[in-house]
Amino acid sequence: MINNKKGFFITFEGGEGAGKSTQIKMLHEYLSNEGIASILTREPGGTKGGEAIRELLLTGEGDKWDPVSEVLLFSAARREHILKEIFPALSRGQWVLCDRFSDSTVAYQGYAYGSKSVSLEEIDILYRISVGNFYPDLTIVLDIPVEEGLSRVKGRNEAINRFEAKEIEFYEKLRSAYISISKSNPDRCVLIDALRSKEEINSEIISLVKRRFC
Repeated sequence: MINNKKGFFITFEGGEGAGKSTQIKMLHEYLSNEGIASILTREPGGTKGGEAIRELLLTGEGDKWDPVSEVLLFSAARREHILKEIFPALSRGQWVLCDRFSDSTVAYQGYAYGSKSVSLEEIDILYRISVGNFYPDLTIVLDIPVEEGLSRVKGRNEAINRFEAKEIEFYEKLRSAYISISKSNPDRCVLIDALRSKEEINSEIISLVKRRFC
């Protein structure tokens, strides 16, 4: 039985088409069946203000914002998210399952833009200003080959956002960034092979959650 004396904060990370949305919903359903209260949220978004910023960030031309502007916008949305959604839910004893969080900012704006990337020191300073010393209890990083991930994105028959329309070199750097982040944070991050059936992945995630929070 999972210890539900307090809420836990679990984030899902990974490149485009890795299956984050599917897996976060499956974990939410599992927790509900176990009688554990949890909420689903996402970044950027999660609040009225955050969703407005999401619209600004994801729509339009690829060069609409430079990496520094993107980090500033993500930081503003994240502070709203923390104050108005995440902290209140955790204080109620609910689990918070979040589709992307600060690791996405590090991976996308800190690595994937190459020479135009924002320094990790600057990203960390903005994180501490907007969030403080608060981090997820567990981060699940879904890893998938770039070509397969992009194929899945194209197969959705949905509008492509600014980040899904980048060049393949961007996604290769992004994948490497997530692997590096996972290796640098072994106590918090778990890298999971996403090139399997959603049922197999879900089973591994549930086993992981049981081990961590029993």
